[in-house]
Amino acid sequence: MLGKTAGGLFWMFRYLERSENTARLIEAGQRIALTRSGSVDDEWTSVLQSAGAYAGYVETHGSEVTRDGAIDWMLRDKDNPSSVLNMAEAARNNGKTVRTALTREAWESVNENWMTLKEALKRKVPERDLPDVLTLIRQRSAFVRGAMHGTMLRNDIYDFARIGTFIERADNTARILDVKYYVLLPSVVSVGSSLDNVQWQTILRSVSAEGGFHMTFGQDPRPREIAQFLILDRRMPRSLAFCVDKIRSNLGYLADDYGVRLRCHSMCDQLADHTMSRDIDEIIEMGLHEFITDFLKSLSALGGQTEIDYRFYN
Repeated sequence: MLGKTAGGLFWMFRYLERSENTARLIEAGQRIALTRSGSVDDEWTSVLQSAGAYAGYVETHGSEVTRDGAIDWMLRDKDNPSSVLNMAEAARNNGKTVRTALTREAWESVNENWMTLKEALKRKVPERDLPDVLTLIRQRSAFVRGAMHGTMLRNDIYDFARIGTFIERADNTARILDVKYYVLLPSVVSVGSSLDNVQWQTILRSVSAEGGFHMTFGQDPRPREIAQFLILDRRMPRSLAFCVDKIRSNLGYLADDYGVRLRCHSMCDQLADHTMSRDIDEIIEMGLHEFITDFLKSLSALGGQTEIDYRFYN
C-alpha cells in the first residue's frame, strides 16, 4: 500500500474518533458542572486543556473562559482545527483521497457524517439542544464504524484504520481521566465522599462504561475500581489496556503481512508493558496524573513513529 493511502486511512479514523471524543468531553464537562457548588464556568478551562484546545481558545478569545464560549469553540468554531465540525470535514477530505480503498458503504457513511454535522452545527447550539447534538455526533461516528466493520476486508487497509481509531481513543480516555484529576474535586476533604462518587460516575458515563462497570463491580461507584476499570480492564472497549491491545494486534498483522518489524512495533510493546505491568494500587501510588502524562507522551510518540515507519507522506 502507498504510504499516502495508509496515512489517509489512519487520519480519517483518528479525526472521526476525535470528533466523537470531543463530544464526550463536552458531556463530561456538562455533567461535572451539575455537581459543582461554585461558578459553572470554572471547570471549562480544564476541559479545554484536556482536549488540547486551550491555547487556541485563548489566542482567539482571550483568557476569560466561559461555558458557552468553550462549547462553541470545541463544537463548531472554524478557527479551531480540532472542532467537531472541522474534524468531520477533515475525515471526509481524507476519505476522498482514499476513496478506492473504501467500500461504498464506508465512504457513504463518512460523507453523510459530514453533511449531517454541517447542518446540525451551522449555527450556535442552544443549551436545550446540546444533549441531542452530542448524541447525534456519537451516533454518526458509530454509523461509520458499523459500515467499516460490516463491509471491509480484514487487510492492511483495515489495520491502518483501526490503529488510528485506537490511538485516538486511548488518548481520549486518558484525557477524560485527567479531567477528573484537575477539576472534579472542590477540596481534598471531598475524596471518598458522596460528591466524589457522583463525579466518578460522571466519568463512567462519558465513556459509555457505566453499564459494564456495574456488571463487573456492582452499583457502588468507588474511585479505585473505576480507575482500574478504565485503565486496566481488557474487556472494556475504551480502557487504556483494551486500546493498547488493539493497536498492538493490528501493528502485528501489518508486520506479518509485510514481513518486517519496525521501530513502532517495539515502541508499542514498551507502551503495553508500561500500561499493563502495574496494578491499580501501584498506579495510584505513583500518581494518576503522572501515570496519564507518561502514557500520553508514549502514545503520541508511537503515533508519530508509525507515520515515519510506514511513510505516510511519501
